[in-house]
Amino acid sequence: MKITKDIFKKAFSNLCTAKAMTELYEENFKTVSKYVHATSRGHEVIQTALGMQLQPFDYVFPYYRDDSILLSIGMEPKDLMLQLLAKKDDPFSGGRSYYSHPSLRDDDKPKIPHQSSATGMQAIPAAGTAMGMWYKEKEGLGDDNKPVVVCSLGDASVTEGEIAEAMQMAALKQLPIIFLVQDNGWDISANEAETRAQSAFEYARGFNGLEAISIDGTDFIESYTEVNKVIETIRKERRPFLIHAKVPLLNHHTSGVRMEWYRDDLEESKERDPYPILKKQLAENDFTEDEIEAIEVLARVKVKEAYQEASQAEDPKPEDLFTHDFAPTEITEEKGKRSPEGAEKVVMVDCALFAVEELMKKHKECLLYGQDVGGRLGGVFREAATLAQKFGDNRVFNTPIQEAFIVGSTVGMSAVGLKPIVEVQFADYIWPGLNQLFTEVSRSCYLSNGKWPVSMILRVPIGAYGSGGPYHSSSVESVVTNIRGLKIAYPSNGADLKGLMKAAYYDPNPVVIFEHKGLYWSKVLGTKGATSVEPSEDYVLPFGKAWVLQEIWKQEEKETLCIITYGMGVHWAMNASEELGMQDQIEVVDLRTLSPLDEETIMKSVKKCGKCLVVTEEPSDNTFARALSGKIQEECFKYLDAPVMTIGSENMPAIPLNSTLEETMIPSTEKVKKKIEELLAY
Repeated sequence: MKITKDIFKKAFSNLCTAKAMTELYEENFKTVSKYVHATSRGHEVIQTALGMQLQPFDYVFPYYRDDSILLSIGMEPKDLMLQLLAKKDDPFSGGRSYYSHPSLRDDDKPKIPHQSSATGMQAIPAAGTAMGMWYKEKEGLGDDNKPVVVCSLGDASVTEGEIAEAMQMAALKQLPIIFLVQDNGWDISANEAETRAQSAFEYARGFNGLEAISIDGTDFIESYTEVNKVIETIRKERRPFLIHAKVPLLNHHTSGVRMEWYRDDLEESKERDPYPILKKQLAENDFTEDEIEAIEVLARVKVKEAYQEASQAEDPKPEDLFTHDFAPTEITEEKGKRSPEGAEKVVMVDCALFAVEELMKKHKECLLYGQDVGGRLGGVFREAATLAQKFGDNRVFNTPIQEAFIVGSTVGMSAVGLKPIVEVQFADYIWPGLNQLFTEVSRSCYLSNGKWPVSMILRVPIGAYGSGGPYHSSSVESVVTNIRGLKIAYPSNGADLKGLMKAAYYDPNPVVIFEHKGLYWSKVLGTKGATSVEPSEDYVLPFGKAWVLQEIWKQEEKETLCIITYGMGVHWAMNASEELGMQDQIEVVDLRTLSPLDEETIMKSVKKCGKCLVVTEEPSDNTFARALSGKIQEECFKYLDAPVMTIGSENMPAIPLNSTLEETMIPSTEKVKKKIEELLAY
């Protein structure tokens, strides 16, 4: 292809601007280093060659050294400097995130979902975006544009395991994505010889169907030409590529980690500076010295003016801290028929299955994926039975054993307007997905200043049942409830599960639903209450509304207590109060959702009853239940006739396989009865 004079001019202007910004930051180091930043110095050419060729319907996932990409897609120096200085009008995050951590949803520019600092974490959301495009095109939901997703990475991040998950899925599904790897040979202070067995180009050969090229990222002509070929191929053929671009790092790793502290290749790197190379290419393509100098001078002036304006811009106000933790939801009231006349009673697992089926019939944007949920099995608990047959393998499909991808891909799916429902098979296996859940999913709305809430549902079978042993029985809610930015449900019955599933779908925020596998079929003694008349299709149950399942009146002549619980604990509590014959003395509050928490209902019950027992299946130390007990004690102290007590599993490292040991480990109706008697006698 021919590179026109106008393209050369735009590219050189972009390069001069990025270089001038780096130099200005160094000149004003004491001011700008208040907040950490990294610059693209040495990487500018490949970034510019890429950014100039993206369209507004494309998606790009830069990393924290990619300010030249941002400039080349149309951002102004002042925009970046507002983030550099953490100003209120920072267009990406409102002063919440680091320099060159973009999130952008402008109509005239490529879209950029929230970007974090964690190296390589953007690869899975980027692949999820491409997978969303793949799905929409397969289902006829796309348009005439053929968008491309770009995931920009440093070479050091390619050693991350989550990069392999993203590349595996890109190759498997033939997704329209470019992995741009900018290889400067360094991590922070460790170089490539210490940390990498091969380059990203060599690594990519292990993924059949992922085509890779290696280029000189300091040569604009080569970079622009090769990037153009790749983009045009992807627009036509819809398949993934990796571009490995060799570049020098000509500035500090970050403003806080100075290159002179550890670099031994600085002189060699300076010899590969892309700036004089591009100047030479301009001279060879009919640019005069005066034209070149004019571009340089204009860039420096523009950058200096932008810095002065950004420096004087307003800082965020204290109240700005409290915005965009969640996007607003329309589901605020219980609606629809919970127990329609003539409806059959069904087990809890079927309530969930029917809820998903109804959603998929109504919304083509709804899809379900995870391990073994596809047509052959329909989930290890049959919670997705028949869905693949009804809606096809593009909407209900198996993933590899990749919990990080299952969780993190929802960021990209949501970004292109889809609503994914995903599963991990057991709560015990959620751990590989926590990195994505914490770093990307939960923080996206807040750190993008409300632009990119992640609309997804993560289903997690949880709890001990039938000698599941140490790897299929754990309770993990305390870890997950510590991740702010998630909504979390833990229903005790099928009707609640269906209503909460529907509310979760129409909520624009990420939702985790813990589903106790011991309640799925009510096979555990004393859990018939988990079966329900199936609610109507339009039934929704808002988050943050606890249920006083067993309500009592305030009594002066009898000792009374309330039990605050959720999940399996609801059944232990109800059975214990019945066996003790104390239904008129024991109020049972089913939380239904752990975040948001219905504190009003909890505190009202505690103040009425005077004594409180919190029941959980988790080992009780350092848990959600203990924190709740402390909060109750703090807010209701003067109403209490005894300390708030907690009962949970024994504080051992894991639930043993042997049934006797399992029974000894976890709570039961009998153990709850004894705790009730202890508390009433206090």
